[in-house]
Amino acid sequence: MSIRKAFEERERSFLAPYACPACRSRGRDRDESPCPIRTDFQRDRDRIIYSNAFRRLKHKTQVFLAPLGDQYRTRLTHTLEVAQIGRTIARALRLNEDLTEAIALGHDLGHTPFGHGGEIVLRKIHAGGFSHTTHSLRVVEILEKRGQGLNLTWEVRDGILKHSKGHGDILPQEPERLAATVEGVVVRVADIIAYLNHDLDDAIRSGVIRESQVPAGCVSVLGKTHSERITTMVNDLLASSREERGRLRPAMSRRVNDAMVALREFLHSNVYKAPAVHGEFVKAKRILEDLYRHFLDNPGALQRETALLDIDTSARELPDRQQRACDVIASMTDHSILDLYTRLFFPSPMV
Repeated sequence: MSIRKAFEERERSFLAPYACPACRSRGRDRDESPCPIRTDFQRDRDRIIYSNAFRRLKHKTQVFLAPLGDQYRTRLTHTLEVAQIGRTIARALRLNEDLTEAIALGHDLGHTPFGHGGEIVLRKIHAGGFSHTTHSLRVVEILEKRGQGLNLTWEVRDGILKHSKGHGDILPQEPERLAATVEGVVVRVADIIAYLNHDLDDAIRSGVIRESQVPAGCVSVLGKTHSERITTMVNDLLASSREERGRLRPAMSRRVNDAMVALREFLHSNVYKAPAVHGEFVKAKRILEDLYRHFLDNPGALQRETALLDIDTSARELPDRQQRACDVIASMTDHSILDLYTRLFFPSPMV
């Protein structure tokens, strides 16, 4: 028996009946020979970690643009925190930790530079619209490996596509809005647990808000410190989730859910829209708009950046120039896009 098969046997004996063992995966778009050591979900996790898009997350904004302070979160550290919280929840519920981790590590691969501000700009200027969830799926299905994609399992791709909640319910009642696996639903909750806590932490550290401004109701329910809040949210999810007709229904108590929603609204009003943060996104908006138009008007420049980012999909598809410009801008990091903008639009001093 191979190492992989032995591990799959252990999964079947240990995982809860509503978990998704690797042996029950719906498979990949393109059939592959199984790995003798790793399960399919472990293989997906490794492919994501070694992808170009994953490495670029280290220089993409979480809240603060191109942060120079070493302590601020980036899109990469956010992703790692989501994976850690997701694995903790999955372990406690006897879910598949490897599937949970793979979804978590891949959930933001399609995020733009300049955080959600960049996403809003691309949504407005790109004729096809833009959503980082659907673009994350495009990254793993097409853009990586020059049009070949990562060929991930159906469950991981489904979890990536349905991880985001925007301003909507943390756990909506409509099944079609949630991932098909419980592991995918766990990542959805882990995502909001992570960003609520680290965005608040970074905002206080930066001086955008003071700790005394955090609503008293949120503090009394969730806790005063970063650790206390995460512990409260995770424990509440574990205590409130219920098994129904052989399937686990992740849930949160009304008290904790309402406190989380209130904290999210506080962050939107006092952090994301704060002059010190929003003013920088106004500048970023101009940068993205100018570069998008530049790429449409200069196909040679667009092709150069496509090659540099290693996202040439011509072997598999021939996207129009607008789609290619969108792919390039979404793939770039805060640092690379600022450097390119400076070289293109700032005058160079004469020597």
